[in-house]
Amino acid sequence: MVPPNISTVVEFHLLGFQNLLEWQTLLFAIFLFIYSLTLTGNVVIIAVVIKDQRLHSPMYLFLKHLSFLEIWYTSTIVPLLLANLLSWGQLISFPACMAQLYFFVFFGATECFLLAMMAYDRYLAICSPLHYSSLMSPEICTKLVAISWLTGVGTGFLPSLMISKLNFCGPNQINHFFCDLPPLMQLSCSSTYITEMVISILSIAVLCICFFLTLVSYIFIVSSILRIPSASGRMKTFSTCGSHLVVVTIYYGTMISMYVNPNAHLSPEINKIISVFYTVVTPLLNPVIYSFRNKDFKEAVIKVVRRKCGIYGVRVKGSFFIR
Repeated sequence: MVPPNISTVVEFHLLGFQNLLEWQTLLFAIFLFIYSLTLTGNVVIIAVVIKDQRLHSPMYLFLKHLSFLEIWYTSTIVPLLLANLLSWGQLISFPACMAQLYFFVFFGATECFLLAMMAYDRYLAICSPLHYSSLMSPEICTKLVAISWLTGVGTGFLPSLMISKLNFCGPNQINHFFCDLPPLMQLSCSSTYITEMVISILSIAVLCICFFLTLVSYIFIVSSILRIPSASGRMKTFSTCGSHLVVVTIYYGTMISMYVNPNAHLSPEINKIISVFYTVVTPLLNPVIYSFRNKDFKEAVIKVVRRKCGIYGVRVKGSFFIR
C-alpha cells in the first residue's frame, strides 16, 4: 500500500534515445523507413496470399497470419518511438502504458506460437510428405492458428495485470522507448519479487518451450535434408531453412535475454538495442525471409501485378471490360 504522503504516478515520461540527441533526426528517418517497409511488405504478403489460389495452403495461411500479426506488433511500438524521436521524450498516461504493455506481450507471445507452428508445418512437409495432407489439413491448420491467437490473448493478461497492481510513487521517467517490463519494475516503489518470478516462469513457458520445439523441428528438417541425393537440392533447402533459423534465433534469443531474467539489470542502453531487434528488425525480416525469397510467392506477386496493370491499362483506354 502506498503511504498517504506519497503521490501515485499517473503518467510516465518515456526518455527514448535522449542520450543520442544529435542523432535523433537520423534515427527517425531510419526507423520510419524500416516501419514503412515492414507495413508494405506484410500488406503485400496478405494481399497476394488472398488473391492467388495457388497460395491457399497451410504454409501460406500461417504466413498470412504472421504478416497480419507483424503489422499490429510493430505498430504497437514504432509510432510512439517515432513521436518520441520528434519530441525528444514522450509522455504516456498510466492506462495507455498498461495497454501498450498488454498488446506488446499479447502479440509477442502469439508470434512465438505461430513460429513454432510454422516450424512444425515445415517439418511435416519435408519429413513426412506422404502424410502431410492428412496431418496438416485446412481444418487442423485453422485450429492451430486459432490456438496461437487465443493463447497469446491469455498470455498478455497476467504480466500487464501484475505490473498494473504495483505501486509507482516516482520518479516517473522510463529510460526506454516503450512501456517494457524490466524498466517498469525498476520504477516500482513496492516489492517486485513475485512479479519477477511469475514473469520469469511465464517467459520460460512461452519463449523457451516454443524455441525448443522450433529448434527440434529444424534439427529433424536438417537431418532429412542431408539425405537428399542432389547437391543443388540440398544447398537450396539449406539456404531457405538456414535463413528461417537465423531470424527465429534473433527473435527468440533477444526476447529470452530480456524476459527470462527480467531483473538482470542490464544497462538501459543495452536494453534498448536488444529491444530494437525484436520490435523493429524481425518484423521487417520475416516477410523477406519467409516470402520474398520463395519462388512460388514471387511468381504470385508478378501474376497479381500483371493482372492489376492489365486492368489499369483497359480502364485508361475507356473500356469497362477486364482482360
